[in-house]
Amino acid sequence: MSLYSQRGVSAQKEEVHAATKGLDQGLYPNAFCKIYPDYLCGDADWVNLMHADGAGTKSILAYLYWKETGDLSVWKGIAEDAIVMNLDDLLCVGIHDRLLFSSTIDRNKHLIPGEVLQAIIEGSQAFFDRMRSFGVHITYMGGETADVGDVVRTIAVNGTMTSRWPKKQLITNEKIQPGDLIVGLAGFGQAAYETEYNSGIASNGLTSARHDALHKTYAARYPESFDNALPEEVVYIGPHQLTDEINDAGTMRSVGKLLLSPTRSFAPVMKEILTHHFDTIHGLIHCSGGGQTKCLKYVPENVRIIKDKLFEPPVIFNILQKASGADDWEMFQVFNMGTRLEMYTDEKNADQLISVARQFGVEAQIIGRVEAADKKELTIRQSGKMDLLYS
Repeated sequence: MSLYSQRGVSAQKEEVHAATKGLDQGLYPNAFCKIYPDYLCGDADWVNLMHADGAGTKSILAYLYWKETGDLSVWKGIAEDAIVMNLDDLLCVGIHDRLLFSSTIDRNKHLIPGEVLQAIIEGSQAFFDRMRSFGVHITYMGGETADVGDVVRTIAVNGTMTSRWPKKQLITNEKIQPGDLIVGLAGFGQAAYETEYNSGIASNGLTSARHDALHKTYAARYPESFDNALPEEVVYIGPHQLTDEINDAGTMRSVGKLLLSPTRSFAPVMKEILTHHFDTIHGLIHCSGGGQTKCLKYVPENVRIIKDKLFEPPVIFNILQKASGADDWEMFQVFNMGTRLEMYTDEKNADQLISVARQFGVEAQIIGRVEAADKKELTIRQSGKMDLLYS
Protein backbone atom coordinates (compact mmCIF):
# COMPACT_ATOMS: atom_id res chain seq x y z
CA MET A 1 0.00 0.00 0.00
CA SER A 2 1.34 3.44 -0.94
CA LEU A 3 2.05 6.14 1.64
CA TYR A 4 -0.68 8.17 -0.03
CA SER A 5 -3.27 5.47 0.72
CA GLN A 6 -2.00 4.92 4.25
CA ARG A 7 -2.68 8.60 4.96
CA GLY A 8 -6.34 8.16 4.09
CA VAL A 9 -6.31 9.82 0.66
CA SER A 10 -6.58 8.51 -2.88
CA ALA A 11 -5.14 9.89 -6.11
CA GLN A 12 -7.85 8.19 -8.17
CA LYS A 13 -10.78 8.75 -5.74
CA GLU A 14 -12.13 5.24 -6.35
CA GLU A 15 -14.71 5.37 -3.55
CA VAL A 16 -15.96 8.79 -4.67
CA HIS A 17 -16.44 7.55 -8.24
CA ALA A 18 -18.21 4.42 -6.97
CA ALA A 19 -20.58 6.54 -4.86
CA THR A 20 -21.44 8.84 -7.78
CA LYS A 21 -21.52 6.36 -10.67
CA GLY A 22 -25.31 6.27 -10.69
CA LEU A 23 -25.67 10.03 -11.11
CA ASP A 24 -26.55 11.73 -14.38
CA GLN A 25 -23.30 12.42 -16.24
CA GLY A 26 -24.71 15.46 -18.00
CA LEU A 27 -24.94 16.25 -21.71
CA TYR A 28 -21.33 15.35 -22.56
CA PRO A 29 -19.85 12.47 -20.52
CA ASN A 30 -16.28 13.10 -21.71
CA ALA A 31 -16.34 16.80 -20.84
CA PHE A 32 -14.03 17.84 -18.01
CA CYS A 33 -16.96 19.28 -16.00
CA LYS A 34 -20.60 18.22 -15.91
CA ILE A 35 -22.70 20.21 -18.35
CA TYR A 36 -26.48 20.47 -18.06
CA PRO A 37 -29.27 22.08 -20.09
CA ASP A 38 -30.07 25.71 -19.38
CA TYR A 39 -32.49 25.20 -16.52
CA LEU A 40 -32.03 28.82 -15.43
CA CYS A 41 -33.49 30.41 -18.57
CA GLY A 42 -34.70 27.48 -20.65
CA ASP A 43 -32.67 28.34 -23.76
CA ALA A 44 -31.78 25.22 -25.77
CA ASP A 45 -28.66 26.95 -27.14
CA TRP A 46 -27.17 27.54 -23.69
CA VAL A 47 -26.02 25.34 -20.79
CA ASN A 48 -25.52 25.62 -17.03
CA LEU A 49 -22.48 24.56 -15.02
CA MET A 50 -21.60 24.63 -11.34
CA HIS A 51 -18.24 23.42 -10.06
CA ALA A 52 -16.98 22.99 -6.49
CA ASP A 53 -13.36 22.58 -5.36
CA GLY A 54 -10.86 24.08 -2.94
CA ALA A 55 -7.34 24.40 -1.60
CA GLY A 56 -7.51 21.00 0.13
CA THR A 57 -4.87 20.24 2.76
CA LYS A 58 -2.65 23.00 1.41
CA SER A 59 -4.40 25.20 3.98
CA ILE A 60 -2.67 23.15 6.71
CA LEU A 61 0.70 24.02 5.18
CA ALA A 62 -0.33 27.66 5.24
CA TYR A 63 -1.29 27.29 8.90
CA LEU A 64 2.13 25.82 9.76
CA TYR A 65 4.00 28.49 7.78
CA TRP A 66 1.95 31.30 9.34
CA LYS A 67 2.53 29.93 12.85
CA GLU A 68 6.26 29.60 12.18
CA THR A 69 6.84 32.96 10.47
CA GLY A 70 3.87 35.21 11.27
CA ASP A 71 3.52 35.89 7.52
CA LEU A 72 -0.18 36.51 6.83
CA SER A 73 0.36 36.91 3.09
CA VAL A 74 0.53 33.13 2.72
CA TRP A 75 -3.26 33.02 3.16
CA LYS A 76 -3.76 35.11 0.03
CA GLY A 77 -2.17 32.26 -1.89
CA ILE A 78 -4.64 29.82 -0.34
CA ALA A 79 -7.46 32.07 -1.53
CA GLU A 80 -6.07 31.84 -5.07
CA ASP A 81 -5.77 28.05 -4.80
CA ALA A 82 -9.46 27.67 -3.93
CA ILE A 83 -10.48 29.87 -6.87
CA VAL A 84 -8.10 28.49 -9.48
CA MET A 85 -8.98 24.86 -8.81
CA ASN A 86 -12.51 25.82 -9.90
CA LEU A 87 -11.64 28.30 -12.62
CA ASP A 88 -9.12 26.16 -14.48
CA ASP A 89 -11.42 23.13 -14.46
CA LEU A 90 -14.09 25.29 -16.12
CA LEU A 91 -11.53 26.55 -18.64
CA CYS A 92 -11.32 22.94 -19.80
CA VAL A 93 -14.90 23.03 -21.08
CA GLY A 94 -14.29 26.36 -22.80
CA ILE A 95 -15.59 28.81 -20.18
CA HIS A 96 -13.37 31.87 -19.78
CA ASP A 97 -15.63 34.77 -18.78
CA ARG A 98 -18.81 35.85 -16.94
CA LEU A 99 -18.37 33.63 -13.90
CA LEU A 100 -19.83 33.72 -10.38
CA PHE A 101 -17.84 32.59 -7.34
CA SER A 102 -19.06 31.82 -3.82
CA SER A 103 -16.55 30.93 -1.11
CA THR A 104 -16.95 28.47 1.76
CA ILE A 105 -14.55 28.84 4.69
CA ASP A 106 -14.82 26.49 7.68
CA ARG A 107 -12.54 27.32 10.61
CA ASN A 108 -11.68 26.45 14.16
CA LYS A 109 -12.11 29.88 15.73
CA HIS A 110 -9.77 29.05 18.63
CA LEU A 111 -6.86 28.64 16.20
CA ILE A 112 -7.80 30.79 13.19
CA PRO A 113 -8.40 34.47 14.08
CA GLY A 114 -10.28 37.09 12.08
CA GLU A 115 -7.10 38.47 10.51
CA VAL A 116 -6.67 35.17 8.63
CA LEU A 117 -10.23 35.37 7.30
CA GLN A 118 -9.57 38.94 6.20
CA ALA A 119 -6.39 37.93 4.36
CA ILE A 120 -8.27 35.16 2.51
CA ILE A 121 -11.17 37.40 1.53
CA GLU A 122 -8.92 40.25 0.43
CA GLY A 123 -6.73 37.79 -1.46
CA SER A 124 -9.78 36.50 -3.31
CA GLN A 125 -10.82 39.99 -4.41
CA ALA A 126 -7.27 40.87 -5.45
CA PHE A 127 -7.15 37.79 -7.69
CA PHE A 128 -10.49 38.68 -9.29
CA ASP A 129 -9.24 42.22 -9.94
CA ARG A 130 -6.09 40.86 -11.59
CA MET A 131 -8.06 38.47 -13.82
CA ARG A 132 -10.43 41.26 -14.84
CA SER A 133 -7.47 43.16 -16.29
CA PHE A 134 -7.02 40.21 -18.69
CA GLY A 135 -10.69 40.12 -19.69
CA VAL A 136 -11.72 37.29 -17.34
CA HIS A 137 -14.66 38.64 -15.35
CA ILE A 138 -15.50 36.81 -12.11
CA THR A 139 -18.07 38.25 -9.72
CA TYR A 140 -17.43 37.59 -6.03
CA MET A 141 -20.83 36.62 -4.57
CA GLY A 142 -19.65 36.34 -0.96
CA GLY A 143 -20.33 32.95 0.60
CA GLU A 144 -20.37 31.12 3.92
CA THR A 145 -17.84 31.48 6.72
CA ALA A 146 -18.58 29.00 9.51
CA ASP A 147 -17.03 28.47 12.93
CA VAL A 148 -17.06 24.67 13.14
CA GLY A 149 -14.23 23.68 15.45
CA ASP A 150 -15.92 20.34 16.14
CA VAL A 151 -15.61 19.52 12.43
CA VAL A 152 -12.30 21.02 11.25
CA ARG A 153 -9.03 21.09 13.16
CA THR A 154 -7.73 24.31 11.60
CA ILE A 155 -9.32 25.70 8.42
CA ALA A 156 -10.78 24.52 5.11
CA VAL A 157 -10.96 26.98 2.19
CA ASN A 158 -13.28 25.99 -0.66
CA GLY A 159 -15.57 27.54 -3.21
CA THR A 160 -18.16 27.07 -5.93
CA MET A 161 -18.05 28.61 -9.40
CA THR A 162 -21.08 28.93 -11.66
CA SER A 163 -21.63 29.83 -15.30
CA ARG A 164 -24.31 30.04 -17.97
CA TRP A 165 -22.60 29.46 -21.33
CA PRO A 166 -23.48 29.11 -25.05
CA LYS A 167 -23.40 25.52 -26.33
CA LYS A 168 -21.49 26.44 -29.47
CA GLN A 169 -18.53 27.63 -27.35
CA LEU A 170 -18.07 24.39 -25.38
CA ILE A 171 -15.08 22.04 -25.40
CA THR A 172 -16.41 18.53 -24.72
CA ASN A 173 -13.35 16.35 -25.59
CA GLU A 174 -15.43 14.41 -28.13
CA LYS A 175 -13.17 15.67 -30.93
CA ILE A 176 -10.00 14.10 -29.47
CA GLN A 177 -8.85 11.56 -32.05
CA PRO A 178 -5.86 9.49 -33.21
CA GLY A 179 -3.30 11.73 -34.86
CA ASP A 180 -3.82 14.62 -32.44
CA LEU A 181 -0.84 16.18 -30.75
CA ILE A 182 -0.87 17.23 -27.09
CA VAL A 183 0.41 20.70 -26.23
CA GLY A 184 1.34 20.96 -22.55
CA LEU A 185 1.39 24.17 -20.50
CA ALA A 186 3.90 24.41 -17.67
CA GLY A 187 2.69 25.14 -14.15
CA PHE A 188 6.08 26.48 -13.03
CA GLY A 189 8.19 29.58 -13.68
CA GLN A 190 6.80 33.12 -13.62
CA ALA A 191 4.04 34.08 -16.01
CA ALA A 192 3.59 37.69 -17.11
CA TYR A 193 0.52 37.92 -14.89
CA GLU A 194 2.16 36.43 -11.76
CA THR A 195 3.91 38.48 -9.11
CA GLU A 196 6.46 35.84 -8.10
CA TYR A 197 8.07 32.56 -9.11
CA ASN A 198 5.75 29.54 -9.19
CA SER A 199 7.12 26.15 -8.11
CA GLY A 200 4.42 24.24 -10.01
CA ILE A 201 3.07 22.32 -7.00
CA ALA A 202 -0.56 23.52 -7.47
CA SER A 203 -3.17 22.09 -5.00
CA ASN A 204 -3.10 18.33 -5.46
CA GLY A 205 -1.07 15.77 -3.55
CA LEU A 206 -0.39 18.18 -0.70
CA THR A 207 -1.09 15.60 1.99
CA SER A 208 1.84 13.60 0.67
CA ALA A 209 3.91 16.72 0.07
CA ARG A 210 3.47 17.93 3.67
CA HIS A 211 4.17 14.64 5.39
CA ASP A 212 6.96 13.56 3.03
CA ALA A 213 8.88 16.83 3.09
CA LEU A 214 8.50 18.05 6.68
CA HIS A 215 10.30 16.85 9.81
CA LYS A 216 8.74 14.77 12.59
CA THR A 217 9.04 17.71 15.00
CA TYR A 218 5.96 19.27 13.33
CA ALA A 219 3.84 16.44 14.71
CA ALA A 220 4.85 17.29 18.27
CA ARG A 221 4.56 21.05 17.86
CA TYR A 222 1.29 21.07 15.91
CA PRO A 223 -0.80 17.98 16.68
CA GLU A 224 -3.83 19.83 15.31
CA SER A 225 -2.26 19.71 11.83
CA PHE A 226 -2.90 16.02 11.10
CA ASP A 227 -5.22 13.11 11.71
CA ASN A 228 -4.07 11.73 15.06
CA ALA A 229 -5.35 8.26 14.09
CA LEU A 230 -2.65 7.92 11.41
CA PRO A 231 0.22 5.48 12.05
CA GLU A 232 3.26 7.37 13.35
CA GLU A 233 5.43 6.00 10.54
CA VAL A 234 3.53 8.01 7.90
CA VAL A 235 3.29 11.31 9.82
CA TYR A 236 5.86 14.02 9.02
CA ILE A 237 8.62 11.69 7.87
CA GLY A 238 10.71 14.19 5.90
CA PRO A 239 14.04 15.94 6.48
CA HIS A 240 12.97 19.57 6.14
CA GLN A 241 11.85 22.57 8.13
CA LEU A 242 9.63 25.06 6.28
CA THR A 243 12.38 27.68 6.45
CA ASP A 244 15.11 25.44 4.96
CA GLU A 245 16.66 27.01 1.86
CA ILE A 246 16.85 24.96 -1.36
CA ASN A 247 18.90 25.75 -4.47
CA ASP A 248 16.40 25.99 -7.31
CA ALA A 249 18.26 26.53 -10.58
CA GLY A 250 20.69 28.90 -8.92
CA THR A 251 18.14 30.73 -6.74
CA MET A 252 17.71 29.95 -3.05
CA ARG A 253 14.07 29.42 -2.06
CA SER A 254 12.56 28.14 1.17
CA VAL A 255 10.84 24.75 1.29
CA GLY A 256 7.76 26.51 2.67
CA LYS A 257 7.55 28.92 -0.26
CA LEU A 258 8.00 26.09 -2.77
CA LEU A 259 5.23 24.02 -1.16
CA LEU A 260 2.89 27.00 -0.82
CA SER A 261 3.40 28.49 -4.27
CA PRO A 262 -0.13 29.51 -5.40
CA THR A 263 -1.75 27.36 -8.06
CA ARG A 264 -1.18 28.99 -11.44
CA SER A 265 -4.28 29.90 -13.41
CA PHE A 266 -4.10 29.60 -17.18
CA ALA A 267 -7.15 31.85 -17.59
CA PRO A 268 -5.38 34.74 -19.40
CA VAL A 269 -3.77 32.30 -21.85
CA MET A 270 -6.94 30.31 -22.45
CA LYS A 271 -9.06 33.46 -22.79
CA GLU A 272 -6.89 34.40 -25.79
CA ILE A 273 -6.87 30.88 -27.25
CA LEU A 274 -10.58 30.18 -26.78
CA THR A 275 -11.52 33.59 -28.18
CA HIS A 276 -9.29 33.55 -31.27
CA HIS A 277 -8.35 29.89 -31.86
CA PHE A 278 -11.41 28.00 -30.59
CA ASP A 279 -11.75 25.69 -33.60
CA THR A 280 -8.17 24.41 -33.19
CA ILE A 281 -8.91 22.87 -29.77
CA HIS A 282 -10.11 19.24 -29.80
CA GLY A 283 -9.92 18.74 -26.05
CA LEU A 284 -8.63 20.14 -22.76
CA ILE A 285 -7.44 18.36 -19.61
CA HIS A 286 -6.45 19.96 -16.30
CA CYS A 287 -3.86 17.68 -14.65
CA SER A 288 -5.22 18.10 -11.14
CA GLY A 289 -6.30 15.16 -8.92
CA GLY A 290 -4.76 12.11 -10.56
CA GLY A 291 -1.80 14.06 -11.92
CA GLN A 292 -0.62 12.93 -15.34
CA THR A 293 -3.17 10.09 -15.35
CA LYS A 294 -6.14 12.49 -15.18
CA CYS A 295 -6.62 12.30 -18.95
CA LEU A 296 -7.76 8.66 -18.75
CA LYS A 297 -11.07 9.75 -17.23
CA TYR A 298 -11.97 12.19 -20.02
CA VAL A 299 -10.52 11.09 -23.36
CA PRO A 300 -12.71 8.93 -25.66
CA GLU A 301 -12.54 5.14 -25.70
CA ASN A 302 -10.15 3.28 -28.00
CA VAL A 303 -7.28 5.74 -27.84
CA ARG A 304 -3.79 5.44 -26.48
CA ILE A 305 -2.29 8.60 -24.99
CA ILE A 306 1.49 8.72 -25.24
CA LYS A 307 3.31 11.39 -23.24
CA ASP A 308 6.97 11.18 -24.14
CA LYS A 309 8.07 14.83 -24.02
CA LEU A 310 6.78 16.10 -20.69
CA PHE A 311 8.58 19.01 -19.04
CA GLU A 312 11.47 18.07 -16.80
CA PRO A 313 9.88 18.05 -13.32
CA PRO A 314 10.83 21.19 -11.37
CA VAL A 315 12.81 20.96 -8.15
CA ILE A 316 9.84 20.66 -5.77
CA PHE A 317 8.95 17.24 -7.18
CA ASN A 318 12.52 16.04 -6.94
CA ILE A 319 12.52 17.09 -3.27
CA LEU A 320 9.30 15.18 -2.61
CA GLN A 321 10.36 12.02 -4.43
CA LYS A 322 13.72 11.92 -2.66
CA ALA A 323 12.11 12.48 0.74
CA SER A 324 9.36 9.87 0.27
CA GLY A 325 11.14 7.22 -1.77
CA ALA A 326 8.05 7.04 -4.02
CA ASP A 327 8.56 5.46 -7.44
CA ASP A 328 7.82 7.25 -10.71
CA TRP A 329 4.55 5.32 -11.16
CA GLU A 330 3.13 6.84 -7.97
CA MET A 331 4.60 10.32 -8.49
CA PHE A 332 2.97 10.73 -11.91
CA GLN A 333 -0.48 9.75 -10.65
CA VAL A 334 -0.35 11.93 -7.53
CA PHE A 335 1.35 15.08 -8.86
CA ASN A 336 1.19 17.09 -12.09
CA MET A 337 5.02 16.92 -12.21
CA GLY A 338 5.23 20.38 -13.78
CA THR A 339 2.87 19.92 -16.76
CA ARG A 340 -0.52 21.24 -15.61
CA LEU A 341 -2.77 21.69 -18.66
CA GLU A 342 -3.11 19.68 -21.87
CA MET A 343 -4.47 21.00 -25.17
CA TYR A 344 -5.36 18.39 -27.81
CA THR A 345 -5.01 19.73 -31.34
CA ASP A 346 -3.86 18.81 -34.85
CA GLU A 347 -0.31 19.08 -36.10
CA LYS A 348 -0.81 22.24 -38.15
CA ASN A 349 -2.06 24.31 -35.17
CA ALA A 350 0.22 23.12 -32.36
CA ASP A 351 2.96 25.71 -32.90
CA GLN A 352 0.42 28.54 -32.93
CA LEU A 353 -0.98 27.50 -29.54
CA ILE A 354 2.53 27.24 -28.12
CA SER A 355 3.28 30.76 -29.36
CA VAL A 356 0.20 32.23 -27.65
CA ALA A 357 1.14 30.67 -24.30
CA ARG A 358 4.69 31.96 -24.51
CA GLN A 359 3.41 35.50 -25.13
CA PHE A 360 2.07 35.33 -21.56
CA GLY A 361 5.34 33.99 -20.18
CA VAL A 362 3.95 30.45 -19.86
CA GLU A 363 6.24 27.78 -21.23
CA ALA A 364 4.55 25.36 -23.65
CA GLN A 365 5.63 22.46 -25.82
CA ILE A 366 4.34 19.34 -27.56
CA ILE A 367 4.31 16.71 -24.81
CA GLY A 368 2.77 13.77 -26.62
CA ARG A 369 0.25 12.39 -29.10
CA VAL A 370 -2.90 10.32 -29.51
CA GLU A 371 -2.93 6.90 -31.20
CA ALA A 372 -5.66 4.38 -31.99
CA ALA A 373 -5.90 1.45 -29.55
CA ASP A 374 -8.14 -1.46 -28.59
CA LYS A 375 -8.78 0.11 -25.18
CA LYS A 376 -8.15 3.38 -23.43
CA GLU A 377 -4.60 3.52 -22.06
CA LEU A 378 -1.75 5.87 -21.23
CA THR A 379 2.00 5.56 -21.65
CA ILE A 380 4.37 7.99 -19.95
CA ARG A 381 7.88 7.72 -21.30
CA GLN A 382 10.75 9.26 -19.37
CA SER A 383 14.14 9.66 -21.04
CA GLY A 384 16.38 6.74 -20.12
CA LYS A 385 13.71 5.12 -17.94
CA MET A 386 11.17 2.33 -18.31
CA ASP A 387 7.77 3.24 -19.73
CA LEU A 388 5.02 3.84 -17.16
CA LEU A 389 1.75 2.22 -18.26
CA TYR A 390 -1.73 3.13 -16.99
CA SER A 391 -5.17 1.99 -18.14
